Amino acid sequence: MPDTPLPPDHLDRLAQQRRSLRELARAAQRPGGGFGWLGDDGRLDPAYGVELWITARMTHVAALAVLEGDTSFEAVVDHGVATFAPGGLLHDPEHGGWFASVHADGTPDVSDKRAYEHAFVVLAATSASAARRPGADDLLDRALQTYEQRFWRESDGLALDVWDRTWTDLEDYRGVNANMHSLEALLAAWDVTRDPRWLGHALRITERAVHGFARSWNYRLPEHFDSSWEPRPDYNRERPTDKFRPFGVTPGHLLEWSRLSLHLRHALGAEAPAWLLDEARSLFDVAVHEGWDVDGHEGFVYTTDFEGRPVVRDRLHWVVTEAIGAARTLHLATGDPTYAAWYDRWWEHAHAWFVDPEQGSWRHELSPELAPSSVVWQGRPDVYHAYQACLVGALGEITSFAGALRDGHLRSARTA
Repeated sequence: MPDTPLPPDHLDRLAQQRRSLRELARAAQRPGGGFGWLGDDGRLDPAYGVELWITARMTHVAALAVLEGDTSFEAVVDHGVATFAPGGLLHDPEHGGWFASVHADGTPDVSDKRAYEHAFVVLAATSASAARRPGADDLLDRALQTYEQRFWRESDGLALDVWDRTWTDLEDYRGVNANMHSLEALLAAWDVTRDPRWLGHALRITERAVHGFARSWNYRLPEHFDSSWEPRPDYNRERPTDKFRPFGVTPGHLLEWSRLSLHLRHALGAEAPAWLLDEARSLFDVAVHEGWDVDGHEGFVYTTDFEGRPVVRDRLHWVVTEAIGAARTLHLATGDPTYAAWYDRWWEHAHAWFVDPEQGSWRHELSPELAPSSVVWQGRPDVYHAYQACLVGALGEITSFAGALRDGHLRSARTA
């Protein structure tokens, strides 16, 4: 489809938002290694140690900043790469892989080896490699090898979820959240390395999760499964506000799967199956119909049940960022002006309620009445979702953010 660049003033606003967000990544660096948990005031919260997912996401964002041309973030990327390297704070020197979380003194807090977090290490390493940072290629090789050997199960066409520290005991749980972020990481790895294994894995994940599970459930994608990949629709019914494994359907993930399916479609080119676009649209439609503005208040609910009824009604920032990304990506793929209108509408919503111009961050959670809330999230530790939402409008059709930036596809107000 023809690609119509967005207006220069909007591109300027996106660029300013990215500058503010990446400064939070800089501020999150911990002197002993890794990146910490930022509170509502934009400062490190001493109550938290070093989380693998946060460190990987911050390293990824810093690498994207370097790829945009901000060389002041080279040291920030290097700080993250060193945390993952042998001898680094999060690396397990005895059994390999990376701890999910460590205390400030380096002792493991959560020593489990999780596919979700390891996928983000792959993503961070890929972005750092694209930015040509020292040690990044070695890290990417190690991260991909660990992912392939420990998490990928060829017979399933999907990733496993959680091992113990010694890679001996495997949790019975299987989940599509870890596989969704595996899809993102593998697309980036293929985009940067052109190793066909990673694109093949990405396609198989999407075939199982989208063309299989989501389609079978009328695009109300189940999140949780047993070890045979049978859905567990009642999982965490008693803990509906869980950050990573909430009960029911997560509209924000439907939007994320929609966007990532189109990134895969772009990578496959002429070989892409037609269902990738069709089902990206279906995922988007269900998320909007059942998640947006459904309870008498503006915004996306966090979760619904399998009948489409709201469960957790708080509004999380990452959901509207993924709505922005999916709308932009669908508009690029189809030319349908409806998606462009949604993109504009959700940016209006984000600017009105989530973007904090004083702190430079996004408020992570609001109540259904759009007041500050912390039912699900405390503080503001994540800049990754918002940063990518601020990039997607400045790019055309892409396979990965790192690959697109490396190849010079970023648009500014001067190039629009």
